[in-house]
Amino acid sequence: MSAPDMPSHGTGRCLCKRIRYRWSALPLWAGHCHCDTCRRNCSAPFTSFFAIADGFWAWTGDEPALYQSNPGRYRYFCPTCGTPMAYRSDDQPGEIHFYAASMDDPEQYRAQRSFHRRQRLSWIELPEDSIGKKGK
Repeated sequence: MSAPDMPSHGTGRCLCKRIRYRWSALPLWAGHCHCDTCRRNCSAPFTSFFAIADGFWAWTGDEPALYQSNPGRYRYFCPTCGTPMAYRSDDQPGEIHFYAASMDDPEQYRAQRSFHRRQRLSWIELPEDSIGKKGK
């Protein structure tokens, strides 16, 4: 399975621009994760990832710091500004999962599915309103 609605190449970065990455292949998948660990890592009600096969991505800025959040689960982040950058799991070898919000053009992100739906917070609703919309 791949994420055909996503770009086959692109770049991303952390808040301070120290950690940068690029990818050069169609993402393997794209989705929203509702698990408790991802929520706590990002201080957000859910987070969004896209997976890139090893060999088709590279760090192009400084190397990120690494934190093992659980056995076999690794989270990459900027040691300067704290931005979460990527996730890797021994359960999914050969791929890295970049946070969609770190993309230089996050408007190109298209999720295909949600993960850990049973852990989804009951108050997650995405109301339509004019707050923050361009031109309002």
